[in-house]
Amino acid sequence: MKRHISKEKYDLLCSVSNDQGMITAAAMDQRGSLKKSIAKYMQSEVSANQLATFKTIVSETLSPYTSSILLDPEYGWPAAKKRNTNAGLIMAYEQTGYSAEDENRMPDLLPEWSVLRLKERGAQAVKLLVYYDPDDKEEINSVKQAFIERAGLECQALNMPLFLEPLCYSNRIPDNKGTEFAKVRPQKVKKLMSEFSKPKYRIDVLKVEVPVNVHFVKGLKANEGNPSVHTIEEAKTLMKEAAEASEVPFIFLSGGVTDEVFAETLELAGEANVPFSGVLCGRATWQEGIPIYAARGEEALREWLLKEGVQKVKKLNEVIEKNAVPWWDFYEDQ
Repeated sequence: MKRHISKEKYDLLCSVSNDQGMITAAAMDQRGSLKKSIAKYMQSEVSANQLATFKTIVSETLSPYTSSILLDPEYGWPAAKKRNTNAGLIMAYEQTGYSAEDENRMPDLLPEWSVLRLKERGAQAVKLLVYYDPDDKEEINSVKQAFIERAGLECQALNMPLFLEPLCYSNRIPDNKGTEFAKVRPQKVKKLMSEFSKPKYRIDVLKVEVPVNVHFVKGLKANEGNPSVHTIEEAKTLMKEAAEASEVPFIFLSGGVTDEVFAETLELAGEANVPFSGVLCGRATWQEGIPIYAARGEEALREWLLKEGVQKVKKLNEVIEKNAVPWWDFYEDQ
């Protein structure tokens, strides 16, 4: 049974999508992690202005080839102004990262922002990231669920589309990039897709990790040199099962992999007939520009993005167009 959303939400979702109802969005809302990455190559502290400048250059060079761009209200408003006129604007609502002392990875909102304020400044959708282990203690997950419910109600009151990004993890398996976590990741992603597509959360689009870690799928290029946890056919089945658990449209995040690996991953999803509605792709398209910006400055970054970054985005767009489905398939006709 298809869900109903308001006409205003529907129209705003159209504004962050392409004409085929697919979301081909650039993710540029990284804050703490991006600062650290640039500082690593600069070997010095990165200023707020340097961070904002990096985001702005990425926005103005890549957004002409994306349906929208995801930014943050801390450093992203200059980049929002420089985005292409046809690109929609999604704004992050959560505080970046989590305390190293907080093993439960509790979420929090940016204290000086509200959905109303983001909408008044021109945002057409809101993104909320929450670290979530569906197998954690009930008292921990209950707090996170209530947190998401409040954000959902706030967006519902203002007819603002809400993208939820639930990132799975496990305190029992510290290395989320290793083989042990690769074994449990499909079921964790499936559980959170099922949980957060429940009507009480009022989520309009789920932004999720690909259920399988393709670095551990035997037969894929991404598996080269790594142990194997799944066969290609097993991976397809796991991806399909997770997709079937969702009652709302979902898009995939790149998770820091290269553009080649991400493209291969999306092709696999297409082969499995997984009805994803696009991507919110960040580092896969611009991360190689970080050392260039750190060493050679703004114009060198812009030159690299125009030559290399744009091609990465175009190639991913081709894969999405071939394999994705419109998000509006999940909703009643307006």
